Parts: sequence; C-alpha cells; structure tokens
Amino acid sequence: MIRLTVQMILLAFLVTFVACNPPPLPLDDIAIEKTFTPDRCDRMVKSGDFVRYHYIGMFPDGKKFDSSYDRSTTYNVFVGQKQLIAGMDKALVGMCVNERWMIKIPPQLAYGKDGYGDNIPPDSILHFDVLMLDIWNTEDKVQIKTYHKPESCGRTVQVSDYIRYHYNGTLLDGTLFDSSHTRMRTYDTYVGIGWLIAGMDQGLLGMCVGEKRIITLPPSLGYGENGDGSDIPAQASLVFDVVLLDLHNPKDEITVEVQSLPDHCPRKSVVGDFMRYHYNGSLLDGTFFDSSYSRNRTYDTYIGKGYVIAGMDQGLLGVCVGEHRRIVIPPHLAYGEEGTGTKIPGSAVLVFDVHIIDFHNPSDTVEITSVKPENCSNNTKRGDFVKYHYNATLMDGTYIGSTHTFGKTYDVVLGAGQVVIGMEQGLIGMCVGEKRKLVIPPHLAYGERGVDGEVPGSAVLVFDVELVDLEEGLPEGYMFVWNSDVTPNLFSEMDKNKDAQVDAAEFSDYILQQVKEGKGRLAPGFDSQRIIENMYDNQDRNKDGRITEDEFKLKADEAAAHDEL
Repeated sequence: MIRLTVQMILLAFLVTFVACNPPPLPLDDIAIEKTFTPDRCDRMVKSGDFVRYHYIGMFPDGKKFDSSYDRSTTYNVFVGQKQLIAGMDKALVGMCVNERWMIKIPPQLAYGKDGYGDNIPPDSILHFDVLMLDIWNTEDKVQIKTYHKPESCGRTVQVSDYIRYHYNGTLLDGTLFDSSHTRMRTYDTYVGIGWLIAGMDQGLLGMCVGEKRIITLPPSLGYGENGDGSDIPAQASLVFDVVLLDLHNPKDEITVEVQSLPDHCPRKSVVGDFMRYHYNGSLLDGTFFDSSYSRNRTYDTYIGKGYVIAGMDQGLLGVCVGEHRRIVIPPHLAYGEEGTGTKIPGSAVLVFDVHIIDFHNPSDTVEITSVKPENCSNNTKRGDFVKYHYNATLMDGTYIGSTHTFGKTYDVVLGAGQVVIGMEQGLIGMCVGEKRKLVIPPHLAYGERGVDGEVPGSAVLVFDVELVDLEEGLPEGYMFVWNSDVTPNLFSEMDKNKDAQVDAAEFSDYILQQVKEGKGRLAPGFDSQRIIENMYDNQDRNKDGRITEDEFKLKADEAAAHDEL
C-alpha cells in the first residue's frame, strides 16, 4: 500500500514536470496573441488592402531572423494577393492601426520543407511581432469628418478661393510630420487649382470659416509611392486636422451688413466728407486686431479720398449718423498679401464693426431749423446784445453743456467774436421767444483741435437755442452814440472845474450822466468803464493824462472816429 503511494507520487511529479516544460509542438494553423489593442479602431485590414507595418521575425526559441526596424523602414504590401507567405496573408486580416499582435505561423503556411536560404531552416515555425501602422485600399477616396461647425456659415470654400488655415499633419498611426501651429503661421493657398496635393484640394472644399475637420487621404491623393523624401514615407495615408480661419476670392468686393439705422437720417455720407467713427476690427475667424474704443477716441478721416484702405473708403459711403454697420473687406481691398507685419497677417479678410458718430463736408454751412413765435418783428443783427438758453450735444447725442444747468442765460454781443462763428451765424435774425436747432460743422465751431476734455476734435455740434432777451446794439464800429443833437458847449460842460482841461473823472462822470438821462448810449454787453476809458484815451492825443480843447476838437473832426463825441 505504501509502495503504491510512492509510485503514484513519482508519476504525478513526472506529469507535472512534463506539463511545465512542453516541447515545441507543430501548429496546424496560425495562432495569434493580441499584445496591444488600441481603444479606437476605425478600420480593420481586409483582403485587398495595402498595409504598412513593422515586424520582428523570430523562431520559437526567441532567436531573431529578421526585423523591419533594423532596416529603418516599414514593410509595405497588399494583403490577400499572395505577396506574403500564406500565414501572414491570413493573419493580418482584422488588424487595426496601432494594434500589435504576436503571430505564430506553422511551416506549411510559411516556408515549408524548403525553408528560406540560410536564414530559415526547413519546417520552421515562425513568430512575428507585428505593429500595424497604415491601412488603405486602391478604392479609397478622401474621408472627411467634421467635428466642429460654427452656428453661422454664410459662405463655404469653393474652387479658386484663397484660404488661410491651420493644420496638424500626422500619419495614420498618429505620428506628427508637420504642423502650421508650430510655425505660428497659417498655411495660405488657393484651393482646387492644383496648388495643393489632390486630397487636400478636395478635402477643403465646402468648409466654413471656423469649421474644424479631419481629412484623411490615401497615398494616391497624397505623396504616393515616393512620399516626400523626409517625414512622409512612401505609400503613407495622411491625416490632416484642419481649422479654417479665412477665405475669399480674388473677385470679391466688400460686403456691408447694416445692423441698425437711426430713426432720422437727413443726409448720407458722400465722397469728400470728413467722418468720425468708432470701430472694432477683427479677422474673419473673430481674432481681434484693433479698436478705436480701446483708445477712447474716434477714428477721424476723409472718406472716398484714399485716406483709408480702399474697402473702408467704399464701406463708409452712404451711411447715416448713428448707423451701425459691419463691413467685410477682402485683402486686395485691405492690406493685401503683406498684411501689416504685426496684427494683420498677409492675405487676411478684415471685419469692421462700425458706429458712425458724425460727418460733415468742408463746404457745409450752419444748418438752421426754426420755430418762431406768433409775433416776431424785431430780429437780431450784428452788434446786438442777446441773452439765450442752449442745450449742446454732439451729433450722436453726447451731452456737452447747457445753460439750464446753471440757471442763467448765455449773454453775448453778436459780431464781437465772443462765440464760435457758427453760433454767431445761427443767432442772426432771431426774435425773442424763437427756438432754433443749429447744426454747426467743426470748421465753424472748434475745428480739428476741439476743446480739451469737452469737445472732440473735428466734431459737429448741435445746439438747441431759445432767445430770451435782445438789446439793440450800436452801429458797427461804435461804442457810444448820441441819442440827440450834440451840444455845441460839449467841452465846457465836461470841464466842471473850468481849468481848461478835462481829466478822466470829469470825462467819465459826464458820459455816464448822458447815458442815465437817455441822451447817449454805450454799446451793450461790454464793460461801461472800459469803454469810457478807451474813449478818453482816444481823445488824449498826447497821452499826458488830460484832454485840452484843442485835442478834443481835433479828435471830433476825424472822419473815422469810433465814438460820437
């Protein structure tokens, strides 16, 4: 019984030993061990496909007999067309790109009883460690997969369009061979006229600006049997991850989209107008490059005269003050093939979102709109002293100032240069109670410089004016006039102390007394004392501080006297 047990133990040990160290067994068919399977498998090898793969060929004991890695080149071949040993033709079917298999092939499906030269003995079982890199078929076309499309797509790429795009170019296994991103410069080219490899000429058609797509090309539509001689091997499928940034056609003109119009538009811009406008400038993909808002200052220029790029010259014609419009300008009407060298790349389409603040023409005069009271007989003229209220704005409604804020009128003498020329013109011919709207071009207002912190340069001004009071002025050139005949004893009446001379105090007292009694008038709106001082100075011919009768008479006889003494 004990002896039997020992024999059983020895037999069990022998069986175990044999099981752990089995001798190589002949294979009836191929055997496949999948050593790596990618997460994603878009395509599997089928009979008739062309494949590129790396391999290491070994015998069952691990001894290497061949390797594509040692030759630094993939093995490229059609599957299922007897270009491979039968076992490989069979084994490769079903593999995915980037998949790795250990393939074991029996002699009858390899080199059989003859072997292969000195490397592979007869009846050899062969092991191949295979990494699949590329799969394509002669029937393949360009494959397009769009993974982002913008909500708005007004235009798509057509044959003969010029486009700017970024791309990453990889082989089918993901190996990067080129990228515009690394060069930090778009790829710029015509489409559909042979400037690109055939597959890209096809794959870019129909794209929208902002669209992202993956374009997969078979070698026949890429670099074919020879590759590019450096980064792209022969017979390689290519994958381009593309984002389209810009497109235009050399025949394009500007496009204008009116985004908002004011309720009232009495006039539209024409060639030769001077315009102030705000803008945001961007590329067609939305990349910002400039803004007048960021500088807190309008862009001011003549239009239609070549002061701005041709597309803006066109796009700013026919606008209303207050209008918002979008102007899309092709590069040949903007900065052309060179761009600006900084923020605007060569051959870039530009998009300007524009807000028109105001415009005028150098030939413009004051525009007057009037509402008169029923009784309007006494009208203002040069020399009159007027009192009026006003509200002042820019053409876009921006507040400038108002007399109502201070609760008092603005008082001026017309023709005395106390207000801008346009205001003087706008106040002439008014009657008390009349209301006017005055639109004053900058050359009749504050000109190119404006008023620092208050009125921008080259700004058109709008004044809502109401005339409150009017005091008739003196004839032009006069600061004092008599209301009645002048006394023949004028000098002696002034000479109160009868010392044969008139001093400044005597002169001043006399003139003020005549005004008080209504016998004379001083020019309204001016400092009375300053007027009298000037009158006295005019009579004091020798500037000795007193007026003699000879001086007085001499001055009175001058035809060009500016006071009625």
